Amino acid sequence: MKKLILSATTIFLMFSCQNDQSEISTEKNAVVQRKCATQDVFDEQLKADPILAIRMNQIEAFTKNALLTKRLVNGKVVIPVIVNVLYKTAAENISDAQIQSQIDVLNKDFTATNSDFSSTPSEFAPVAANVGITFELVQIIRKSTTKTSWGTRDAMKKTKQGGLNPTSPTTNLNLWVCTIGGGILGYAQFPGGSSATDGVVIDSHYFGLSGTENYPYNLGRTATHEVGHWMNLRHIWGDASCGNDLVADTPVAKTSNFGVPVYPYVSTCLPAHNEMTMNYMDYTDDRGMCMFTNGQKSRMTALFVSGGARSAFGI
Repeated sequence: MKKLILSATTIFLMFSCQNDQSEISTEKNAVVQRKCATQDVFDEQLKADPILAIRMNQIEAFTKNALLTKRLVNGKVVIPVIVNVLYKTAAENISDAQIQSQIDVLNKDFTATNSDFSSTPSEFAPVAANVGITFELVQIIRKSTTKTSWGTRDAMKKTKQGGLNPTSPTTNLNLWVCTIGGGILGYAQFPGGSSATDGVVIDSHYFGLSGTENYPYNLGRTATHEVGHWMNLRHIWGDASCGNDLVADTPVAKTSNFGVPVYPYVSTCLPAHNEMTMNYMDYTDDRGMCMFTNGQKSRMTALFVSGGARSAFGI
């Protein structure tokens, strides 16, 4: 049985996003494997706010209770989305159409209407979920900047540092689209952090349906993965060797997977079983992802009930 209540030390260690740099380079490197920077961001937040670990424990306790009592969302949750575009070049100033394509991808992936949902292996089909959460684009804010890349210190979220402050972050999902650098595709803030930095950052190269030049991360699944983090999901491998992602119906994974592993992909974690490499919370290519699980759905929707960490979005 997977344990939900965490010590502060466990929380500190579990959010590893497999980023191999302690400082994020501002150079724009070619991305050959998926990398998010959530660990770096979370570590910095813990240093700045030691009470964050306590808040995260409270969220875990609330989530566990919601799962036990079935006190989950009934009906649809609609998330208003603000897209903040920070650009220096014309290519970074992505079009309205590309932005809308990302919203469309999110809506399909979170409602199991994506065309590749049917490719879920029969072994995992019984737990493959329609999360029932949708997204509505309400505003696009654009700002020309002089920065070539932004790193992962949340500068893009701060007007005083040349970025854009979040707009009503307790009732809107703010997405920042910019060049991050360091080979990072994106990162998210987990529930429990400061509202002043709440939201998701996606590199402009990998936002929406971005064309074959950004293959294999050109199908908008970076945002699906990062919004999953924003909704309290962990990586499928639990950020440790054969780790715990706090979801009961996701098989234990040895570590992050890349590319498009051929099913069945047998885990080296014991007892032997097949890994769910097609889950959105792995690191596989965009075309290799196609599903969330019922357990992940329950974990996400628990945020939006009365008393939940994102209950201000309303039901």
